[in-house]
Amino acid sequence: MSSVDRMELMQTFVRIVDGGSLSAAAGLLGTTQPTISRRLRTLEDMLGVELILRNTHAIKLTDDGERCYAHARTLIEGWDALTEELSGTDGEPVGRLAVKVPHAFGQDQLLQPLIKFLKRYDQVSVDWVLSDRPPDFISERIDCAIHVGAVSDPSHVAVLLAEIPRIVVAAPDILKNRPVCDVGMLADLPWVSLKTFYGSEISLQNIGSQELVRFPIKPRLSTDSLFATRQAVLGGLGAGIVSRWIVTDDLRTGKLVHLCPDWQASSLPVYLVYPYASYYPARMRKFFEILRDFMPGLAEVEAPAHRR
Repeated sequence: MSSVDRMELMQTFVRIVDGGSLSAAAGLLGTTQPTISRRLRTLEDMLGVELILRNTHAIKLTDDGERCYAHARTLIEGWDALTEELSGTDGEPVGRLAVKVPHAFGQDQLLQPLIKFLKRYDQVSVDWVLSDRPPDFISERIDCAIHVGAVSDPSHVAVLLAEIPRIVVAAPDILKNRPVCDVGMLADLPWVSLKTFYGSEISLQNIGSQELVRFPIKPRLSTDSLFATRQAVLGGLGAGIVSRWIVTDDLRTGKLVHLCPDWQASSLPVYLVYPYASYYPARMRKFFEILRDFMPGLAEVEAPAHRR
């Protein structure tokens, strides 16, 4: 069997995994499902191992299949890098890009650069995966991620894009004539906890003096959803600390009140995260460019400070 045939088999296997099914791979490669199935059997026979379990409708890789997928992706990336280099051009972005994004940010603020990217490069498709958990690039088959919060894995590239200010807000009804500028009264309020970033204790810093205050809370509701936190606060369940961008309209219309405006929680960093590699395809590089250009102009988001 020629090396060209082997590369075709590897590419087919990667497309099966990326697409999630043999039929999806057939569509991506412009061929038929029986052809895809035949190539998969040929690759398994050639390697002498089973790559995909066939007892479920969904694609599930064997341990050998996981290892083969990782190597196959590396081989294909190397081939793509060679063809781009020899052609003397960056090439037009093509193919599928899998991006993991936070639920709230990914459904709102990040849609503008995504739409701009897809309109500009019509040969690219994007799998937009909404999740607030840190990415596992291999098992989730993710190319890159936008992550809000600290990045702790040193094996990944982490590019700081912006920082999101966080403020204390509440519905007017729960204040009961309490002053909105007295930080000491916050501990007496009922609270909603966004447990991804705070749970049983509140920590705030004065914008001017940099003074820190901390006090315990017993949340009426704890959730890992920024959307749910906002809705609970709007419903008068308690005060909450939220990203400023998500309540801009609520503050303007008076549905929410900004409590103690001179005090705020620490800003959340927004990172572009992706695995180290010797080569990144054009679709990734162009997506990164649009994202980096877009973030500085985003409303209610600050330019990044120097941190990891």
